[in-house]
Amino acid sequence: MAYFVYKIIPGPTPLVKELLLQDSFDSFKQAKTLSKTLRAALDPQDNAMIKVIFADNQLHAEELLLEHREPPLLDGNEEPI
Repeated sequence: MAYFVYKIIPGPTPLVKELLLQDSFDSFKQAKTLSKTLRAALDPQDNAMIKVIFADNQLHAEELLLEHREPPLLDGNEEPI
């Protein structure tokens, strides 16, 4: 398993995203360092995101990133993460 760093560009709908693999690493520390560097270089007008994901391979990483997730349920006293 490896840590994959992706630049994610939102598409016309929430289910459509462009996933651009930036690099992959065996250690989280290296992936985290690259992701921080890439986030700092993003244009504030750009709505792209940088994400690190742990997966078996590139295909698995992209499946996880494209997976639809329900928003978290809050009891009114919590802030969303």
